[in-house]
Amino acid sequence: MNALLNALPSPMRETLFLRFWSFFKVRTLNFVQPSIEDLNDEEITVSVPLNWRTRNHLNCMYFGVLAAGADCAGGFLALHILRKHNTKASIIFKDFKANFLKRAEGKTYFKCQDGQKILDGIAAMEENGERLNMPVEIVATVPDKTGDEPVATFTLTLSMKPSKNFGT
Repeated sequence: MNALLNALPSPMRETLFLRFWSFFKVRTLNFVQPSIEDLNDEEITVSVPLNWRTRNHLNCMYFGVLAAGADCAGGFLALHILRKHNTKASIIFKDFKANFLKRAEGKTYFKCQDGQKILDGIAAMEENGERLNMPVEIVATVPDKTGDEPVATFTLTLSMKPSKNFGT
C-alpha cells in the first residue's frame, strides 16, 4: 500500500491523506472535499470546488465553507511540517478572524505561506516544552473569476502543544 501511495504525485498523495484523515477526524471538512494543489515546507494551496455541497442560495460559496478551507490550509500546513520533522504535538485554532471581500463564485483556492513561521514556532515549542500560539495568514482567491484578487483573507491563531509522549 505504501509503495502505491508513494508512486502518486505529491499533491494527489497529500489529498488522499487529507481526505482519509478528515473522514475520521473532521467529517465536515471531508464533506466539502478539499484538495491539495501545492504543498511544500513554505506554503500550501488548497482548493474547494463550488458545487451543491458548498454553494449557498446566491450561488456563491457559503461562508462556513470558506472558513473550512482556511482552517484546512493553515492546519494541514502545520500538520505536514510536524509530520515531516517527526514532532508530536496537538494543534488547534484558538481564534479566527475573517474579511470577506467579494463573493466566491467558483472553485476557491486557499493559500498559506507561513511555513517558515510555523517551523520556527515548532522549534520554540520543542525548546521550552510549552504551548505556543501564533497567527497564520490565509488568502482565498477565485482565479477563474477574479484572478489574483482576494475574495477573503483570514488570520487564524494556531495553538500547538507538545503531546504527552513529546521528546520520547
